[in-house]
Amino acid sequence: MRDTRASLLSEAEILVRGRGYSGFSYADLAEAVGIRKASIHHHFRTKESLAQALIEAYDARYDAALDAISDATGDGVARIEAYGQLYLGGVEQGLGCLCAALAVELETLPETLRRAITAFFDKHIAWLAGVIEEGQIDGSVRAGLDPQAHARLIVAALEGALLLERFLAGPEGFGLTLAALGEGLRPAS
Repeated sequence: MRDTRASLLSEAEILVRGRGYSGFSYADLAEAVGIRKASIHHHFRTKESLAQALIEAYDARYDAALDAISDATGDGVARIEAYGQLYLGGVEQGLGCLCAALAVELETLPETLRRAITAFFDKHIAWLAGVIEEGQIDGSVRAGLDPQAHARLIVAALEGALLLERFLAGPEGFGLTLAALGEGLRPAS
């Protein structure tokens, strides 16, 4: 049996990814986990501290995934396509990206959460830009692309596809977007 803190984080992530930060309460979380609201406060004194822990756990999972992608292949387009596959689970589960779900409410979030969300996306854009730059050097990515601009485009396209394909064409539609991204990055044959 998982410990209470881990169960709280798991269920809270589902709630935030599905409903947003302001779309759930500790009462919703208590019901999902099967504990009293007071027990949640033992682990997370405030909703802000819970959200901060969610972002940290999500970020750590992505860090591990990015390392695994980097270790698996040196091909730039293959790395970007593998990165895109990380979003597919959200499409299949009908859940948005945690940080994007939080970013929708950016103006109403505490400053600590804003900074954490910004850092998450900045890190991903930097990683993708590095992949593009390395790919241009080794010839696996089309020359002449602005790595920073295309890194931002990749994140925007994947986040948008995650949002749209949850209710349009599902994984198949998401796959089409990911394939188009890859094709746009490959060098001309």
